Amino acid sequence: MKKLRRVLLALLVIAVLSGWGVYRWLFVDLPSPNEIGEHLVLPSVRITDRYGRLLYDVVDSEYGRHTNLPLSEIPLALQQATIATEDKKFYSNPGVDLQGIMRAFWINLRGGEVLAGGSTITQQVARSLLLDADERAGRTVRRKLRESWLAWRLAREFDKEDILALYLNQMYYGAMAYGVEAAANTYFGKSVADLTLAESALIAGLTQAPAIYNPLTNPEAAQARQQVVLELMRAEGYITEAAYTLALREPLRYAATPYPVLAPHFVMMVQAELDQIVSQQQIYESGGLTVRTTLDLDWQQHAETIITEQITRLNSPADGAPSHNAHNAALVALDPTTGELLALVGSPDYFDGNISGAINMALEPRQPGSALKPLIYAAALAPDAPAHWTAATMLPDVRTVFLTHEGESYVPVNFGRDEHGPVRLRQALASSLNIPAVLTLDAVGVEQAIDFAGELGIRTLGDPDEYDLSFALGGGPVRLLDLTAVYAAFANGGYQLTPNFILDVTDVAGEVVYTAVSPDPIRVMDERVAWLISDILSDDEARSLGFGRNSLLNIDRTAAVKTGTTNDFHDNWTVGYTPDLVVGVWVGNAGNEPMRDVTGLSGAGPIWHYFMRTVLAGEPDAVFPQPPGLVQTEVCALSGLLPSPDCPYRVTEWFLAGTEPQEVDTFYREVVVDSVTGQLATSSTPTAQQTVVLALDLPAVFQPWARAQGLTLLDDLLQAGGGTETAVATATDTTTLPTLRMISPDPNTIYRLSPTLPAAAQQVQLAALAPPTVAELTFWLDDVPLATLSAPPYEMWWPLVIGEHRVWVEGWDGNGRALHSEPVSFVVRDAVDE
Repeated sequence: MKKLRRVLLALLVIAVLSGWGVYRWLFVDLPSPNEIGEHLVLPSVRITDRYGRLLYDVVDSEYGRHTNLPLSEIPLALQQATIATEDKKFYSNPGVDLQGIMRAFWINLRGGEVLAGGSTITQQVARSLLLDADERAGRTVRRKLRESWLAWRLAREFDKEDILALYLNQMYYGAMAYGVEAAANTYFGKSVADLTLAESALIAGLTQAPAIYNPLTNPEAAQARQQVVLELMRAEGYITEAAYTLALREPLRYAATPYPVLAPHFVMMVQAELDQIVSQQQIYESGGLTVRTTLDLDWQQHAETIITEQITRLNSPADGAPSHNAHNAALVALDPTTGELLALVGSPDYFDGNISGAINMALEPRQPGSALKPLIYAAALAPDAPAHWTAATMLPDVRTVFLTHEGESYVPVNFGRDEHGPVRLRQALASSLNIPAVLTLDAVGVEQAIDFAGELGIRTLGDPDEYDLSFALGGGPVRLLDLTAVYAAFANGGYQLTPNFILDVTDVAGEVVYTAVSPDPIRVMDERVAWLISDILSDDEARSLGFGRNSLLNIDRTAAVKTGTTNDFHDNWTVGYTPDLVVGVWVGNAGNEPMRDVTGLSGAGPIWHYFMRTVLAGEPDAVFPQPPGLVQTEVCALSGLLPSPDCPYRVTEWFLAGTEPQEVDTFYREVVVDSVTGQLATSSTPTAQQTVVLALDLPAVFQPWARAQGLTLLDDLLQAGGGTETAVATATDTTTLPTLRMISPDPNTIYRLSPTLPAAAQQVQLAALAPPTVAELTFWLDDVPLATLSAPPYEMWWPLVIGEHRVWVEGWDGNGRALHSEPVSFVVRDAVDE
């Protein structure tokens, strides 16, 4: 008896331990059915253009495309096809098919592993949503038992309709499509609600082997599987024989390009913005979101086509010339009032790795060249600016030496290396002249200009101390998107513009989840200054100095536009606008390789031109609305001052009220010359030989330019001799003391002696300018007089000597007053000195 009890006890212990082992083997780490919500596939997010046209269906990085629908919105035919195919006893079984499982075990035992299925719809939901990926991939008895237990518990916790909805929304249907809505869009390009019986049967048959039955890659196998599903539906009484026959005969039309990626750079920007608007939990609870963006797909496609054509022209010129080596371009189109981004091209081909096409060049900081100049001039025109400049302010477009904050000389030159003498601010900006732009920045201040750029929305410039006067010519990194938004401030009357990409977000039921709210406008510029900049940049006559008349910048409607080109041809730009549209274009190479002979006019200009003409075709011309507080006044074209009776060329100019010029022009002077000698007439000159001519009374800084142009200078006539009492008929004496000016060498220049050249060949030119009343001029170097010259040109050569030097000139005017120039410092070093 004792022996029997010991045996029974041993068996009991074994049974308990075995049971405990089986329990641990099957159930210890088994998830609860209540955790199913943590494993659901997030619904997909559809991104559309402003008119609802699909740009992209955002794919979950792990699961793919997905839209969650209530069961009531899924066609009954698709529900029945799924039940007939996967689990015909779905509504009557307890979540598991015990007979099917036993049959599967018998087959599997004979096969040595789990080869047959036997899974109900509930078991498939349990396997897909509660077991981890490694366990789902295993074909073992343990997995089958765990799956069955979870399915039995699911059937206790959830209604059949909920389980069927989970299946239809969460199962994988191939081609990165999770759920029947994503499958319908992927394979047929339509919503699941629009599926026919034939299409529903095909989709229902995919879950058994999505890769094998994918109709886009294996249509024959897909249709064979579809027929099996239809037969099962007929057998279960879901469809009639006639419906079965019609469904088999129905031709299947698959989507040509399932889930296209249109405007890819823009889509990436929208996705990043969406992450700030809605959470992952909101996306799931919504059942799938539709993001309606600001983009106009028609405009986007026009931009892409125009860019592709221009890049092709640049690299395969029709005249057989060498390639310009320009392989990348970007375009941004904004509504200047709302900030809505209407088109954005980040590169000609997002998928072309040879040009780094995936880089969004609309967001990459690049050197803007002259495209920054309107900001600097706007700062100078501001009513509170210290200089009180106007659009008629005369600026010197002649060789000018500036000192950097490091004490070095900086001599800017125009793009064409030409000079235009005295120019009005309007001409200087419209024609993109470099020398006046640097002079303007010098007057405004580098720090002030960079601060103003920041107020307008440019945040990429960094510390102002890192910049010098070359900033006027684009010496700072700027993003195309930001620069285009800055120009929008000119178009909208001086308000800061923040680009926005999303109009609204709706859930699967059409309820609005998010609507874009425009921020309160922030004025960053006087509206009159904004209008003046627009008026200048739309003035075809004013830009004729730099671009000629009727260039590509003219689009046969009112449009303000500015180009930019870097000296090394790494970047070129064109940014322009109407009152309702602002468009910026960049052309270059993502890898910063230099282009060959491409300017803003020839590279980016055609893209801007053709895009503007294309999208605005049929729209009426619109002028920039003029704000109050502006007045128009006639000025002398050369000086920008009130015209004297002698001024032959006059223009009308706009001014902020109260800033109109008060001084009268003194550049033009009527003089009487002797037609025989060419000199000023005297009292003894016969009347028949006296001729009245116009002479220019220009400051000394302009005189070398004027002589090169063959213009008649009053100073030259006075220097040549002749009378003055009758000759200068309208001249007025000046009380301003004449000035002397060194023009060579440039301040703080460093010269290095070369060991390979003879000493006699290593000299520097010393040159100065002086008014005609100066009798003679003496050059001084380091307190030692070098030479005295009695007539212009006041120039000499000095052999270089190692050391630090100061040079200046001294002279006397006709009244015996001593004059002297400001000294110029320079350094001469040996070639090996550091």
